[in-house]
Amino acid sequence: AQGGSVVKALLLDSSYAVRAVTRDVSKPAAVKLKEAGAEVVAADMNDEKSLKSAFSGAYGAFVVTNFFDHFSKEKEFEQGKRIADICKLQGLKHVVFSGLENVHKLTGGKLKVLHFDGKGEVEEYFRQIKVPMTSTRLAFYFENYLTSCRPKKCPDGKTYQLVLPMGAVPMDGISVADLGPIVHSILQNSSEYIGKNIGLSADKLTVQQYAEIFSEVTGKTIVDSKITPEAYEKLGFPGADEMANMFRFYHMRPDRNVELTHKLNPDLKTFKQFMVSKKDTFKDL
Repeated sequence: AQGGSVVKALLLDSSYAVRAVTRDVSKPAAVKLKEAGAEVVAADMNDEKSLKSAFSGAYGAFVVTNFFDHFSKEKEFEQGKRIADICKLQGLKHVVFSGLENVHKLTGGKLKVLHFDGKGEVEEYFRQIKVPMTSTRLAFYFENYLTSCRPKKCPDGKTYQLVLPMGAVPMDGISVADLGPIVHSILQNSSEYIGKNIGLSADKLTVQQYAEIFSEVTGKTIVDSKITPEAYEKLGFPGADEMANMFRFYHMRPDRNVELTHKLNPDLKTFKQFMVSKKDTFKDL
């Protein structure tokens, strides 16, 4: 989702030749990118030789690793390190890495959020070996509300609830589809953004406010379930404890800059605009 958004945005600027790197060049998303004008090449994050070839001759790169491919912080770090070493070796001028905070380090070991921590360690490694890098730290995806965080029907059968353990603490959110123009702006203004960690957010709302916007757009009654992180981690789905720790970290209000995010992408959708654009997805509520 992140990579596709970045490719689309860069293809709109004829000064870039865009190479999209994927494990499977025959999958529909890859074929679409090729049809749109990108050079699509195969490489695997676990295969150094394929990565060297894929990064060869590049000016810059947008890099995203996926913890949820394998659920291993160590593997995510190993993949990110491999790419950082290749970026250094091949002399890339600007890497935009989809990073996040090293929560374990930030909290003195009190909290582990594995899908954050590995990316945090990769950020540190990029800096350590002096690759010119900007880290884009995304907020909670608005797209999660279409899938894993869709409103759940209450026992009364009439109302719905958002099951997010945030209490009254505002939570940042963004549509992942809006990332591309942000990365384009960062690459266009390298001198301003190299070396920075940029916390991205389109909107900073409480669960109650998200629920109110949901209700307004869908015409259904949607409320905050008021679930606690402790109850959330017992929900039993794969990664429930991992997600509960992420929400605990969100309670600490990580640095996400709404104003800067809107500056980097003036067409950025607020949560309400996103919901209006996806209204049909909730017809069956």
